[in-house]
Amino acid sequence: MRLCTLRWFLAASHIFFIIALALSSSQALGARVKRTPHPNEPLTYIWPLPAQFSFGDGTLSVDPGLSLTIDGNGSGSDIVKAAFDRYRGIIFKRIDRFSFLRKLRERITVYDVSTLRITVHSASEQLQLGVDESYTLLVPKSNGQSVAGEVKIEANTVYGALRGLETFSQLCSFDYSTKAIQIYKAPWSIQDKPRFAYRGLMIDTSRHYLPIEVIKQIIESMSYAKLNVLHWHIIDEQSFPLETPSYPKLWKGSYTKWERYTVEDAYEIVNFAKMRGINVMAEVDVPGHAESWGVGYPELWPAPSCREPLDVSKKFTFDLFSGILTDMRKIFPFELFHLGGDEVNTDCWSNTTHVKEWLQNHNMTAKDAYEYFVIKAQNIALSKNWTPVNWEETFNTFPSKLHPQTVVHNWLGPGVCPKAVAKGFRCIFSNQGVWYLDHLDVPWESVYTAEPLEGIRDQSQQNLVIGGEVCMWAETADASDVQQTIWPRAAAAAERLWSQKDSGHTGNITLTALPRLQHFRCLLNRRGVPAAPVTNLYARTAPVGPGSCYAQ
Repeated sequence: MRLCTLRWFLAASHIFFIIALALSSSQALGARVKRTPHPNEPLTYIWPLPAQFSFGDGTLSVDPGLSLTIDGNGSGSDIVKAAFDRYRGIIFKRIDRFSFLRKLRERITVYDVSTLRITVHSASEQLQLGVDESYTLLVPKSNGQSVAGEVKIEANTVYGALRGLETFSQLCSFDYSTKAIQIYKAPWSIQDKPRFAYRGLMIDTSRHYLPIEVIKQIIESMSYAKLNVLHWHIIDEQSFPLETPSYPKLWKGSYTKWERYTVEDAYEIVNFAKMRGINVMAEVDVPGHAESWGVGYPELWPAPSCREPLDVSKKFTFDLFSGILTDMRKIFPFELFHLGGDEVNTDCWSNTTHVKEWLQNHNMTAKDAYEYFVIKAQNIALSKNWTPVNWEETFNTFPSKLHPQTVVHNWLGPGVCPKAVAKGFRCIFSNQGVWYLDHLDVPWESVYTAEPLEGIRDQSQQNLVIGGEVCMWAETADASDVQQTIWPRAAAAAERLWSQKDSGHTGNITLTALPRLQHFRCLLNRRGVPAAPVTNLYARTAPVGPGSCYAQ
């Protein structure tokens, strides 16, 4: 009987709140000024910083039994429902549910916020480059009474709703005095959207194998920073760990039979990522970086003593490459596919008799053959409805021959994206001097202040920079240290890619950004992500002495 009475009381309270909210909503919402706070105001500990927001000075309690209401055309979305369950687990992790239920039986407790209402306007769950990730988040103002209320997230797509859920989770804090979840600085009004469509992190599973669970942990942590593309550099010269049904001997090039990914593993990773609003862009780096392919199919090597680039003279090379892409197209739905094309040393072609003869018969130099291979690979990818992405060497060497849809991936240094967009190509910014995470001596400040649009003033050309990506090359990183190397510096790039360049917290980043990044690093730690200290001399190193997480 007591539980029934409690349910009736809470339901009645909720009805009274809705009536009160209806009477006062116009005044309350009208009082919210949609602006970007001045840098001298108290810091807003949301990472990455929203595009536009305002806040007050109130405090709201959040019901541990927080319920979800979804409406709009996307009300049936399993993606949103699953995300709500994940975030509810994160937010209320410190709440003893059994203790909470016991206290409920002893006395009736009414919280300021008992419902999260998510409105999703589109029923489509298609995830591609440029999907709408905008959202609005409204946290109500307390009317001074203990009346249960609701927080509202409104988004055009389920993926905007996911970003709103992440922001909501960061507004919720565990209060050690009350042992309850509270939202400070209420009311909140947040209108948010990303600055760039492509916000990526690259992982390398050829130099060191990463178990499935570790890749999932990386994807999960990416969602906390609102990154949305996992660039999976699956294969390289050291190992070929992916199952390829059309050419089953290829994964003989894996380090061991225990360090492989089945087709089912790859599906699982792609689906896991989609549930978090993250695309997976696969890479097959050709014609260089492919020595491991020849372990299963030695005929791909120009010679046993000269094993890369792949043999450009054989039809079998391109038949096999096409077979790989056919198999991978069934797994990876993202429209972009990375074809590599970097660091191609053509000496092997020039010094192998049959390849040299082929070059002569086709009136080609080795440099011509490099161009021939890249363009042929692009055409194969295009025939499978993929948009090709290539490392910048291809653009630097033969820009006029690349397909117009090509996305040029910068890495060698600054100044490449301005040249690429000037010729009409799209570009991804990954300048190794600032956004290569395996460069352990690059401090967070350099990552944070890097600018993908540097040197590009024309608006139409700026629009061709689709975003950027931090790269976690794995020569010195495996499951034991990869997360410490990725975080928190990847988060510094994530804010650059999500937040508006002219957002309020610029200027002296030691005062405006560093405390927030340290706060986010501690948030990652609380969520089980082993992010390293922010200000250590070398990335991923341990703290140098005792101290607070918020000052490391």
